[in-house]
Amino acid sequence: MFDKKEKPTEVERQGFVKRLRARLNHGDSWLTYDLANLAPGGDIDADVLEDLEANLVMADVGVDATERIIGELQKSLERKELKDIDALKAGLRRTMTGILRPVEAPLEIESRDTPFVILMVGVNGAGKTTTIGKLARRLKDQGLSVMLAAGDTFRAAAVEQLQAWGERNAVTVIAQQAGADPAAVIFDAYQAASARNVDVLLADTAGRLQNQQGLMDELVKIKRVLARHDPAAPHEVMLVLDASLGQNALVQAQKFDAALGLSGITVTKLDGSAKGGILLAIADKLGVPVRFIGIGEKAEDMQPFSAEDFVDALLAD
Repeated sequence: MFDKKEKPTEVERQGFVKRLRARLNHGDSWLTYDLANLAPGGDIDADVLEDLEANLVMADVGVDATERIIGELQKSLERKELKDIDALKAGLRRTMTGILRPVEAPLEIESRDTPFVILMVGVNGAGKTTTIGKLARRLKDQGLSVMLAAGDTFRAAAVEQLQAWGERNAVTVIAQQAGADPAAVIFDAYQAASARNVDVLLADTAGRLQNQQGLMDELVKIKRVLARHDPAAPHEVMLVLDASLGQNALVQAQKFDAALGLSGITVTKLDGSAKGGILLAIADKLGVPVRFIGIGEKAEDMQPFSAEDFVDALLAD
């Protein structure tokens, strides 16, 4: 029996948070740089909150989440609790953490007689195949057996990339010729995983734009085929999102969720220009669990999402 969830060591966590803080704050386009300049005299008033509101929207936090944050800060201002920049930071920390904490939900791999199937979806360029490779390594490090399914049959390079990750992690990859039916490939992998008593099947899919209905229908077909043989499969539908896309990432998440019913999200490229504000918009709008966040290409640059650590990184001095 196993019931695995992500439990990074304290050294891993501190190292990741340090890198996250450095990459979120290495330029002048994100919140931390501007906070000290919003109130040069030290006094917090309605004008400061108005400027902060503009900064939050520009940082991809989104209109609704921004209004929620500013609304809470305005209440604090009316109660005369925002006496200085430190009080403003404390209010921001409290409100942001309140938005993000409900989506802080580590991936749990439950004990099953059949493979635990994770269907990985997302558009081209989001880092989906790389995320699969990193996740395969993490699961193996937890003592689980893993198999990969090369369901992106439209790009030969995608299969080759997945096979490279399989070799690197000593994990079997089930693949067919280019152009094969993705649902058939993933079902074949499911049967192989079942026959070999594999714990987890990670299924890659073609990167697709959320407005391409035919391709979205194909994902629904994959899900339907799996469910015929295991009504609970796929047990996780994980969307990989590129944080640097800003509000377009939120639109993608909404479309994928409507079509497939997402159970988890991994946000990549937080070291890009968007600076992570989109996480607040996604949490506020969708409420889908955020499993992992990524800040680079190395395996250790993807870690389970922690709301408190993330907010601390955003508000670091």
